[in-house]
Amino acid sequence: MSKKKKLPLPLLTDGVSLIDSHCHLDMDAYADDLDQVLARAVQSGVTRTITIGIDLKSSQQAVHLARTYKNIYAAVGVHPHHAEELSGETLDQLRQLAVQKEVVAYGEIGIDTVKNYAPLAAQKDAFVRQLKLAKELNKPVIIHDREAHDEIYSILQANGPFPAGGVIHCYSGDKDLALKFIDLGFYISIPGVVTFKKAETLQEAVSAIALEALLVETDGPFLAPVPQRGKRNEPQLTLYTAQKVAELKGLTLDQVARQTTKNAEKLFGISV
Repeated sequence: MSKKKKLPLPLLTDGVSLIDSHCHLDMDAYADDLDQVLARAVQSGVTRTITIGIDLKSSQQAVHLARTYKNIYAAVGVHPHHAEELSGETLDQLRQLAVQKEVVAYGEIGIDTVKNYAPLAAQKDAFVRQLKLAKELNKPVIIHDREAHDEIYSILQANGPFPAGGVIHCYSGDKDLALKFIDLGFYISIPGVVTFKKAETLQEAVSAIALEALLVETDGPFLAPVPQRGKRNEPQLTLYTAQKVAELKGLTLDQVARQTTKNAEKLFGISV
């Protein structure tokens, strides 16, 4: 039996770039070769990455990375898994971090009813407190929504509007829900999952959503796209995700890269 042909890395035209809007570069998965990971990304046209905090320590590390590498930006916040760690003191420390010039967003924050590492009540409380802080600081919010669509939508609706905007990261809902989030002023960020064979619902959503409302991301080191599924994800691989978005929408990779980059620049207030 012949081996399945490996998909080559999609290529951007010279001068066209892509932004990985959500990665966890502080995690141990990148500890041994972060410089090489970032060099591979830039060489392939994935020129900028937003690295995301999930608790106080990783938020501090995200800011440190953004200070160390000119093409990295940071977001700070407490993930729903760590909701019970959100004391008043922690919130104050996050406030101090969030005003640093390297920090372009607040998050990731939200609700996760799959892992249940924290009670739902604690998750909701941490989510609302951090939404209020993000609004106070005029920072866009990065939302984690894992099988909590109704709860997330209700809380965002009740606590809006969000003048600085935000993004539903690693989107996992259907097209109708996506349009509801977009109506609230949020972008929809597409992960490598969109390349998976059984991701029909996400693929239908991507087909239906205007490109002007989309971002692309790795959520690295997790959720590597086909043909790297099951391996460590890294910013360079955003190209496979963007290529799948292009295929679903009948566009070129360059068109998707240009517009999602423009969207990310607008949301996060970053420029070349």
